[in-house]
Amino acid sequence: MKLYKVWTLLCCLLLTSAFVVGCGTDEEDEHDDHDHAEAFDATTMLNDFANGIVVPTYTDLDNKAGALLSAVKALESDTSQGNLEKAQQAWVASRIPWEQSEAFLFGPVDTQGLDPALDSWPVDHVNLQSVLDSGDSLTVDFVGGLEDTQKGFHTIEFLLFREGDQRKASDITDRELEYLLSTTENLKASTSQLRSAWASDGENFASKVTQAGTGSAVYPSQSAAVQEIVNGMIVIADEVANGKISDPYNESDTTLVESQFSFNSIADFQNNIRGIQNVYGKGLNGFVNGQDAALDTRFQQEVQAAIDAIGAIPDPFRDSITANRGAVQAAIDAVRTVQQTLEQDILTLVQSSAFN
Repeated sequence: MKLYKVWTLLCCLLLTSAFVVGCGTDEEDEHDDHDHAEAFDATTMLNDFANGIVVPTYTDLDNKAGALLSAVKALESDTSQGNLEKAQQAWVASRIPWEQSEAFLFGPVDTQGLDPALDSWPVDHVNLQSVLDSGDSLTVDFVGGLEDTQKGFHTIEFLLFREGDQRKASDITDRELEYLLSTTENLKASTSQLRSAWASDGENFASKVTQAGTGSAVYPSQSAAVQEIVNGMIVIADEVANGKISDPYNESDTTLVESQFSFNSIADFQNNIRGIQNVYGKGLNGFVNGQDAALDTRFQQEVQAAIDAIGAIPDPFRDSITANRGAVQAAIDAVRTVQQTLEQDILTLVQSSAFN
């Protein structure tokens, strides 16, 4: 909704008191385009986002990374098929909160370099094998100093999986177990750092969001914080449509597929869009609905349609980029619609609205 400037006209018509400030003051300029709108108080929205979405998601991620580490330790102690399957299941479970968190890849996950350390892809098979073939002691400190594509989720995935879940525990070497344990410990350290960065008992970045416009050192206004949230959703919609799905599809190259060893790609993509759904449904929807109810309804339908379109791609995704190209293209189109609405309608609405 575009609200046009009317204050100059009004002030010129209402100069009836010596206390009335002349037209064109600094205060009036601050309210350009917002003069007929009651300012929206985003305090509840920002608190719900930070403490109702981000902190619980990162806490869940850290807990699931802990469960993954426990499963890997059990596998290292007893390399049985049952323990391998438990470790595989723990890896898949840990992907859910991480992929959903990619709808808000700003703040400490960005400034502290945690996103690439946790989730760089595609992994470089040659470099991974070079680590395994080296004589280096694969300690946690050594792994922490490796390239981002040699650690994190997808290195763990490579070591746990082959062709979905078909790896045999008996094929896992002692060297692979050493690498697996250290990189999982490294991942757990990163998820703990990320949780602490937002939590009230840590660095409390959540307060930088909730206090936007009232002393936040990061967000000078509520509008700045809300725009950051919307841009976070735009970034992941763009990455899913124009990177994660499109790159391997356009190149017909399975090595570009995220989560290619576990066959977890489609679930990853869906959880990225569910992350958008989670963020939008925690207060932003109320703001949009109050300004443009039809836009709110349409966007929620578009998000669900994108999740459904991704889910309609036959597993495994890496095969569908050549065997089911129509379904893949439909998913790309559906996610691009979400991205377009965020960029052209919702972000524009936020930018043109008044906040406290």
